[in-house]
Amino acid sequence: MNKVLLLITMIPVLAFSQKKEVLMYFKSKDSLIGVKNQAGKIIIPAEFRDYTGIKDGESVQGGIGNETILFVGGKKNEKSEKNTSGYVYDRKGNFLYQPYLFDNGADYFSEGVRRFVKNGKVGFVDRYGKIIIRPGHDFASSFNYGYAVFCDGCDWEKTDDEHPAIVGGTWGVMNTKGETVQPFTKYTEKDIDIDGKYYPYPFQYNEKEKNILRFFEKYNKIISAIHYVNVYNEMSEEEKKLIFEIVERPQENFPYYQINAYDNRKTNLAAFDDLKFFVSKDGKTVFNISYEDKLIPFEKWLKEEIKQAEEYQKKHSNNPNKFENNHN
Repeated sequence: MNKVLLLITMIPVLAFSQKKEVLMYFKSKDSLIGVKNQAGKIIIPAEFRDYTGIKDGESVQGGIGNETILFVGGKKNEKSEKNTSGYVYDRKGNFLYQPYLFDNGADYFSEGVRRFVKNGKVGFVDRYGKIIIRPGHDFASSFNYGYAVFCDGCDWEKTDDEHPAIVGGTWGVMNTKGETVQPFTKYTEKDIDIDGKYYPYPFQYNEKEKNILRFFEKYNKIISAIHYVNVYNEMSEEEKKLIFEIVERPQENFPYYQINAYDNRKTNLAAFDDLKFFVSKDGKTVFNISYEDKLIPFEKWLKEEIKQAEEYQKKHSNNPNKFENNHN
């Protein structure tokens, strides 16, 4: 275990950032938004409605999670394709794709990919807009623990309910290559239950990656205690134990491993929580990411999370999942 600590150091370093051209939003006379560079050259013409209050001259955000430019509003005089929300461009002004509509906005990234729609079919792209799985299904869920559910011949149910369901059609399960996967008849505890059927454990690691995951296992108990301190269903230590998996690896212009945390049912806790981590390409420096998409050194993040957990417990002394800081 000491070897692990030597390999993965906690020395705060400046977060990697590829030197990008500074881009700024601009508004036309009819309040449509586009993007210019510092020299005033138009990179993306002003043809998008703005629903977020972007100011003229406001900088286009960069960093992790902002490798491309998302316009959340539709184009003037253009009807959006069904099940889409917004338009995504690269930072040179090239149109990439239309994100899938989810939760009244553009689909979130999950396990390094996001859904998009083309000609009525759903596919997946990575953080740079590269197509990872070509659009070929009428519906696909986000990826969770290496798998996504899909259907063909299905559609939204016709109802006035605020949250309609996808109904009808033929359903299946795909892996991260877009291949249809059949369930196991025999399974182990590492395999994943999807709608009552078990699918094979999807992750494979080399020794370097195994060592990265050993680091997170070392912190498993304290991170799970932080996560469950405000959960009001009493849980055993075994139920609270988290699972850590590498869901994204270093690539050009992105020198990080992304590690997601999952609960004991293998539900992705990184999707809407802060249990998503980044490890430098050399495997030596660990970060969490803030809501402003800024990298935070792990030790700094952990210290603040411990403080918040202790403060919560002082105010809610009857919480069933007691937080104990036994980590040295």
